[in-house]
Amino acid sequence: MKLRWSRALTCLPALVLALGVVTAPPAAAAPTVSSGWNNYSCKPSAAHPRPVVLVHGTLGNSVDNWLGLAPYLVARGYCVFSLDYGQLPGVPFFHGLGAVDASAQQLADYVDRVLAATGTRKVDLVGHSQGGMMSRVYLRFHGGADKVDTLVGLAPDNHGTDLDGLTRLLDLFPGAKDYLGKLTPGLTDQIVGSDILNRLNAGGDTVPGVHYTVIATKYDEVVTPHTSGFLDGPDVRNVLLQDLCPADHSEHLAIGLGDGVAFHETANALDPAHATPTTCAAA
Repeated sequence: MKLRWSRALTCLPALVLALGVVTAPPAAAAPTVSSGWNNYSCKPSAAHPRPVVLVHGTLGNSVDNWLGLAPYLVARGYCVFSLDYGQLPGVPFFHGLGAVDASAQQLADYVDRVLAATGTRKVDLVGHSQGGMMSRVYLRFHGGADKVDTLVGLAPDNHGTDLDGLTRLLDLFPGAKDYLGKLTPGLTDQIVGSDILNRLNAGGDTVPGVHYTVIATKYDEVVTPHTSGFLDGPDVRNVLLQDLCPADHSEHLAIGLGDGVAFHETANALDPAHATPTTCAAA
């Protein structure tokens, strides 16, 4: 038993990193208003009548995950906001580690704050990795369906991940999954077959009235298989990055941080009436 636990403790940090490394290394400063977003005096325009709320991934925060996409959308006239969620006591910067259902309630509270500040009835959501999946928990279980027009998921783990089989190693070490779940429930909630994922996807992937776009990459090394991010249901558009640009080799991290093709397709999803073709030259 002692040998088994020794091996478990060796594997757990690797599993945490594999599940969690979905954003850039954190900046030295605490998340603040940055580059024109999280401006609560911003009023949506007639061209872009809904504010956009960005929902970071595991181990991310409201700034580092969005240093590329937030300024991109602000420059195109959107009111853009981003939140921190899933914080653990004593763990700065690295968020998205708390239980997914509790994080969804944090998103619900944040969306209400944005709606009140902007005087709008609905927002659009863009979520990277866990942020794309957790946003669906908000839609289904926390009243979000009436407050969201469009959800864009960038490499979301909508049906969970097995990390190319790595998560199955937990079954070899008695108690390891329970230990990890108590320490960082936001990680085990993302494993294929978790209770929250089973509840989320029971009875269909979508809720009425919301427009869904999923943008995935075949080089995703965190959400495996990458097709587990795709959704099935009405008003869903599933996009494989390499179908738009075969030369695009962005993996799980890059698709959310700085991929111009993914950003252009996100803008198309937010404003389909003025969508333009997404090619390798998109920026």
